[in-house]
Amino acid sequence: MSVRTIKGNRLFWKITAVFTGLLIVLGVVFVIIASNFSRSYYTAAHQELYGDIAQHLATFTQPFKNGKPDTTVTHDIIHSTMVANPSVEVYLLDTAGNIKDYVVPDKTVQIHQVNITKVKQWLTADKMKRPMGDNPKQPGEPSIFSAAPVYEKGRLVGYVYAVLASEKQKAILQSLDNNLYLRLASYMFYAALAVAFIVGVVTFFLITDSICHIAAVVKRFKEGDYTARIEGYAQGNLGMLTSTFNEMADVIVDNIDKISATDKFRQELIANVSHDLRTPLSIMQGYVETLMMKKDELAAADREKYLAIVYDSNRKLSVLVEQLFQYAKLEANLITPEKEAFLIAELAADIMMAYQLKADEKNIKLNIQAPDNLPLVFADISLTERVLQNLLDNAFKFTPAGGSITILLRETNAGVKVAVTDTGVGISPEDLTHIFERYKQIHPRSPESKGMGIGLAIVKKILELHQAVIVVTSEPGKGTTFNFELQTI
Repeated sequence: MSVRTIKGNRLFWKITAVFTGLLIVLGVVFVIIASNFSRSYYTAAHQELYGDIAQHLATFTQPFKNGKPDTTVTHDIIHSTMVANPSVEVYLLDTAGNIKDYVVPDKTVQIHQVNITKVKQWLTADKMKRPMGDNPKQPGEPSIFSAAPVYEKGRLVGYVYAVLASEKQKAILQSLDNNLYLRLASYMFYAALAVAFIVGVVTFFLITDSICHIAAVVKRFKEGDYTARIEGYAQGNLGMLTSTFNEMADVIVDNIDKISATDKFRQELIANVSHDLRTPLSIMQGYVETLMMKKDELAAADREKYLAIVYDSNRKLSVLVEQLFQYAKLEANLITPEKEAFLIAELAADIMMAYQLKADEKNIKLNIQAPDNLPLVFADISLTERVLQNLLDNAFKFTPAGGSITILLRETNAGVKVAVTDTGVGISPEDLTHIFERYKQIHPRSPESKGMGIGLAIVKKILELHQAVIVVTSEPGKGTTFNFELQTI
């Protein structure tokens, strides 16, 4: 037997046991209610059937004579009545409720007075609302009774008091009740067992059918169908299971997409790094080999030229490695900004001065526009310097000779806004959404755009650490502007 079958059987028996227990409890409650109802029904029926017996005896027997019980006449009639209906016990009462005569063994009578108020209430009450009265043989246990006044010469001399539920009747009813309990309990037990079994089977198959459907969807997902989702169970525990699985599937698919993207990025990284590192290394190796092989044949000018090329290639290689290392740390959240207050205008002026020689060589004009009263910004000065350097490097790549690059600073309500503007080739609208992606090169054919293309990605990461957003606006052929805002103290 498989594990699934065992678990299924356990579920079936649990459901069956719960329904069986519930129905047995309901059966016991039903038996108790039915017994009490049958007893009250019998009492009411007995009261209605024999409620007039006292009136008949009072009318036809004349049980009192000269104010006293006439035993010579009444005993035989009353005895005959009790023989015909053993459940009836007849007593003669005076006007105060004292028992004056009866036809039952004397030793069985426990009290010799009944509550006359109950008798009077019985005589005036409606048939269905008659009270219970005293039972002389069983004090403290109210009983149904029949009563009738006895008049002699127009004067009330007593009452005929007939108890309609005798000891014999109670014994018979007790025996019948026990038998009723046993039969009802047996019937209810077997009925509950049958109903529980049927309900358990039906419920089991309904539940397992839903579970099998869900299991089939889960199996499809496991086998690679990542579009598989559970449909049609929006309510209850199955609804919770459905939504949980669907949410889990979405998360798994999203993680798979991220892993795939990461793997693709890794492959691109290896390819780009291999290409970008191989180029300067190949140049360096070639010129170094030339210097080694022709060291005595080369003119001094050629030697200086080759060494300058090797130096430049080494510098580019260092920049590439440093950029890669910094971006890796940013991607892994290993860099925490060390914020301090400083003048962004002074930092921008120092950076512009460092780039002036390069600008002169390329015939590009550098400008800085900033008011004199700019407040201090609160940021990491070295990371902010890297942001400005990367933006200027990017501007130099795509700004032709005769163009200009401007750093514009101005105060806003939230801080200081920094804008780096160039008059370069610009960026097409379809490329604007991709310029901050890792290793994305907008103009890969341009000789000036050689490199891994992570400068702008580094800028975006650094500004995210400062809770700042960089915005780019550009128009092809007219230049590009990068804007971001730094908080002030």
